[in-house]
Amino acid sequence: MKNNKKFRRLSKVTAFVLLLVLLLTGCGNQSSQTSESALANNTPAERNSDINIEDAFSYWNQEAPSLKVLTDYVKGVTEEGSSDFIPPEDRVAVFDMDGTVCGELFPTYFEYYLLAYRIFQDPTYTPDEEVLEVGKILRDCGVDHSFPDGMDMIHAKAAAKAYAGMTLSEFENFVTEALVRDVDGFQGMTYGEAFYLPMIQVVDYLQDNDFKVFIVSGSDRFICRAFLEGTIDIPDENFIGMDVQLEATGQGETDGLNYVFSAGDDLVRTDKLLIKNLKTNKVLQIAQEIGHQPVLSFGNSSGDVSMHNYTINDNKYKSAAFMLVADDEERDYGNQSKGEELKTKWEENGFNVISMKNDFLTIYGDQVKKTGTFRWAEEFRGDYNE
Repeated sequence: MKNNKKFRRLSKVTAFVLLLVLLLTGCGNQSSQTSESALANNTPAERNSDINIEDAFSYWNQEAPSLKVLTDYVKGVTEEGSSDFIPPEDRVAVFDMDGTVCGELFPTYFEYYLLAYRIFQDPTYTPDEEVLEVGKILRDCGVDHSFPDGMDMIHAKAAAKAYAGMTLSEFENFVTEALVRDVDGFQGMTYGEAFYLPMIQVVDYLQDNDFKVFIVSGSDRFICRAFLEGTIDIPDENFIGMDVQLEATGQGETDGLNYVFSAGDDLVRTDKLLIKNLKTNKVLQIAQEIGHQPVLSFGNSSGDVSMHNYTINDNKYKSAAFMLVADDEERDYGNQSKGEELKTKWEENGFNVISMKNDFLTIYGDQVKKTGTFRWAEEFRGDYNE
């Protein structure tokens, strides 16, 4: 998908250069005028109507009910003159990240893997007892998901402490170095390649139809930016996630209102957690940072229900929400029985359900194989410094 987007961009540049050469040399005036006229009259709606659905969704089962709902919706809201037409500036689509556009079952969230690695494997870091205890929970509960209640906040607070003092570039490098490692529980894939290819096609399709796409994740905002760079073509400001307070390197205990950022200063992470971006917090952050009520919402868990409800209720435009269900036990670590329960639950909530098992022709690509085993406990065995 990444290469396809680059090809499209290069094709547009090449076409523009050829047209410019013709205009400057005076050659092919008739064809140049025709091309200019075509470009002027080719509205976004007309360009979008040329999208071939089978090509755009080659990783999907073309008979999937969820795919028909999505494509019918997009067709209806992008056709000028349609009663459901939505102006491009209001076409806002929000996506959760973990479990929605990328894997979260290797064996658990990528951000949990990062923190466990920071605690047990990073030679530049010495955890305190509190952070070490969280590391032990991650190690012991990661494979069977037997985390204690409130693990979201337990992890968030420990992560804030563990990465405190790192500059933004140091943290980005730390994340990037993890992305080249082989994914636990699979063969033929690195963490940086662990994306649901059908969902990346959804993002591309919406962008081709003039939707503005935002990632609204419970994971750290800066993890999201590094993780999705080069895969989803959206600007950094379109990422919303967990946040910690930043400060200038020379700031010390001085409040930002009384400190002047100067040459030589850098930005560093602190241990102050500002927000864990889950549930209603997602709604609050969308309102504050986007300023538009979304018309499309994509998620996979209870942490996304509030975002979905905000999208489909009291909306002046036609809207829709989609829940991805991890029900594929052959190609991923889903649970078919639980998937059926969630399907019923989500549909009762007014959400459209995407089944990984039934709707996806492939998940990560045919070269990726589920191994059925994890190195998790071995990689993080023992206490720190043992």
